[in-house]
Amino acid sequence: MSGHTNAPSSYRNRDQIVIERALISVSDKTGLLELAAALNADGVEIVSTGSTAATIRAAGYDVTDVAAVTGFPESLDGRVKTLHPGVHAGILADLRLETHEAQLTELGIKAFQLVVVNLYPFVETVESGAEPADVIEQIDIGGPALVRASAKNHANVAIVVDPANYGEIISAVAAGGSTLKLRQKLASLAFEHTADYDLSVSAWFTENVYDQWQDDTEALGEDVTFSTIDDDDEEESTFPAGLGIEVTRDAILRYGENSHQAAALYVGEGGRGIAQARQLHGKEMSYNNYVDADAAVRAAFDFSEPAVAIVKHANPCGIAIAKPNAPDAIASAHLRAHACDPISAFGGVIAANRVVTLGMAETISEIFTEVLVAPGFEPAAVELLTKKKNIRLLELPADYERSSLELHQITGGLLVQETDSFEGFSSDGWTLVAGPEVDAATRADLEFAWKSCRSVKSNAILLAHAGASVGVGMGQVNRVDSCHLAVSRAGERAEGSVAASDAFFPFADGLEVLLEAGIAAVVQPGGSVRDPEVIAAAAAAGVSMYFTGERHFFH
Repeated sequence: MSGHTNAPSSYRNRDQIVIERALISVSDKTGLLELAAALNADGVEIVSTGSTAATIRAAGYDVTDVAAVTGFPESLDGRVKTLHPGVHAGILADLRLETHEAQLTELGIKAFQLVVVNLYPFVETVESGAEPADVIEQIDIGGPALVRASAKNHANVAIVVDPANYGEIISAVAAGGSTLKLRQKLASLAFEHTADYDLSVSAWFTENVYDQWQDDTEALGEDVTFSTIDDDDEEESTFPAGLGIEVTRDAILRYGENSHQAAALYVGEGGRGIAQARQLHGKEMSYNNYVDADAAVRAAFDFSEPAVAIVKHANPCGIAIAKPNAPDAIASAHLRAHACDPISAFGGVIAANRVVTLGMAETISEIFTEVLVAPGFEPAAVELLTKKKNIRLLELPADYERSSLELHQITGGLLVQETDSFEGFSSDGWTLVAGPEVDAATRADLEFAWKSCRSVKSNAILLAHAGASVGVGMGQVNRVDSCHLAVSRAGERAEGSVAASDAFFPFADGLEVLLEAGIAAVVQPGGSVRDPEVIAAAAAAGVSMYFTGERHFFH
């Protein structure tokens, strides 16, 4: 790290700076000639490179080739053009300092007051499906150096990376020069531009293993080998050494979890989740609305059947499915999910994995609901629900997809894990450890309960009957309390229901609470050192119990 040590008091004030010399090197030629015309008309010397210089010259405007400035020809197929002191000293000189001005004079280098650069089309090349070798050629080197140098020295240089800002420069030239406020704004945009660019390059390298490049070695005309990622390194490729997280602020929210906390929504490039949902009606979404809506969508989309999840404080208070060929299946699923815990459902967030029908909307219109999110809405459903000013309607992207990785912020860093999903889920691998084999209907309820409890905060106990939750115990610090909570919420419905536990019973006491309530069967991961006493309790009650061999903690 380096930098000058002059105290700020030695600086000469420079606010509005007359633009006398500009360096232009752009891949995107949009608006280039309009800018060149304005600069040329004001007597600004234009220094340019390659195709940019050719375009300006062909239009009849004066331009100086960068080679005339550096005294060195563009070389290595254009890889080396502007990486030269004759260019960078003219950009980096801090002319608030008399010493810098004197050194430029001594070196015979003229300063630049404007740099216009946009980078090689790396992202566009990737999206075109180009070969890796062609993609690599679109990794810009000189361009980012010019941009960063100019942005660093924004006290003296205006840097433009987007044709959308050409109009501001044209106006500044006409007004006698760029202001410090304008240069500060342009510098901020420039650093954002290079950051996004580097993240795109990093992401591409992460997603493309080196052995895909082996086919390109023949084109190099020599014996070259590339290192590859072995099968043993699969986990390392899933979790790269660095994460290129590219997000853009989409909205400033009213507040965060509480009114004294500021909050904002950032949207990931290429995301297809709740952050990209289209709001059809209602007040602006809040921080808590987004958290609950995401939890509800995750729960509903765990199922291939028509499903509805109702969430309160990120926990389901009702989940249900319906047979696909049932009349108004999604409306039926909602009614049964709501029946699980109508009190908690008041003011909740609802997610459906099918288009919301008029029938479902008619029921919801009678219940205070914060958010309803679904992949679509019947026009009649929208017409009815928009009469209620307090409900927010969100339409998911048509290609909704949850991320394969989940990130959780902790102090000083991030935790990253694979998403817990039910892809390839089947009860065929379960082990019956107590009681008789259950009938098909009971097995289907066990499968439903096991899937549903995944979306319940640990410790999680979920009771279900006929494809609907009837009691949920969530977020307790011991499993016995979760069992009591699930049974108390189910009431009489606990009799004959099935139970799912997201993790093993460490003692038989929790299971005994469920057995006393009259559950018919239970599914749990197993794996406790006290499994034998838990199994014995189920066997003594004549209740069937299955071990899945996997757990579904949700913290």
